[in-house]
Amino acid sequence: MQHYKPHENAKFEGYYSKFRLPSGAHLVFIVCTVPSAETRPHNITFTYVPPLNTTTTKVFQRELFVSDLQFINHKESDDAGDMAFEQHWPGGFVKVHNDAASTTEYMIEETEFRFEAKTTGPPTPWMPDMDTPEGILVGLPLPLHWHVHSLASDCSFNIQIHDSDYDLPSSDRSGIATVHQEKNWATSFPSAHHWIQARDADGDRGICVAGGQILGMQAYLLGYHASNPKYTMAFRPPYAVKCAGWSPTMSITSDWDARSVELSIQTWTRKIVVQAQAPVGSFFSLSSPFADGHRINMLAESFRATVRVRVFEAGLLGPWSWRLVHEDGFEGGSLEFGAGYYPFAGREERYC
Repeated sequence: MQHYKPHENAKFEGYYSKFRLPSGAHLVFIVCTVPSAETRPHNITFTYVPPLNTTTTKVFQRELFVSDLQFINHKESDDAGDMAFEQHWPGGFVKVHNDAASTTEYMIEETEFRFEAKTTGPPTPWMPDMDTPEGILVGLPLPLHWHVHSLASDCSFNIQIHDSDYDLPSSDRSGIATVHQEKNWATSFPSAHHWIQARDADGDRGICVAGGQILGMQAYLLGYHASNPKYTMAFRPPYAVKCAGWSPTMSITSDWDARSVELSIQTWTRKIVVQAQAPVGSFFSLSSPFADGHRINMLAESFRATVRVRVFEAGLLGPWSWRLVHEDGFEGGSLEFGAGYYPFAGREERYC
């Protein structure tokens, strides 16, 4: 919980929750603030992305740049019951309890839509023996930090879209969903970044990757949960980093035109290769926090990515003789191109 709570000295702080709904649709709920910015300092974003198997194909998105956003970080001495922290703005709130399940309540009501949800199960940690992707790096004064609070938590939900022309599937109006919860904080978003996330709807398999250009380097954090615990693994710098365009342990290829990313990270004994690709036309755009406030159309995201994972082990000749030992794949995964990896970043055009 300590990394998920508000960081009061951060120049920006953003909370990202992605709900997987019964129909296969996804809903993204973002609460983000750049407290000292004069232009668009606070952003609340609601994005409903319909599933493939319905007549509804249009994304329903509202980015609300509210005038006031309060982060209340309760201390143990506060008279707040079991509340860990709260976020309030005109028309909504997020409340995170300090219980063992980190129970989270979401509520927003606007003229065009209403959404409420409450987690009903405990968070799924990054790794059994690692509560945050950064490990010991989380305590360093880096320009950006990334924490995944839960890879999947059960939650109840209710959605209303007050638009007679929008056909929200009945299964997505209320029921039980799963939610992926994470946050960023520090100075600002990186000058270019990727995010990949996928999870088996019926099991514990999953992968989550984030990284990009930071401090003149390319650095990534990766966590993979395999069906066989033997192949469950996590990578972070110094293995998952490239300096001055070179690294003996990591390679990254980003191709916006093909909407694809390939990332390879290795140690002396083990290597993982992740490939993610999503169809052209399946992306929607989001704003990102920078020192001057939220910049419009700074990243593009899709929830229709095919994600392939391959794991290799070193042979008798070490890392010069890799042998494939495990393969995995996911459909309906998430793929994000941000800033320098998204050619239309900051423009009015949103060709996704």
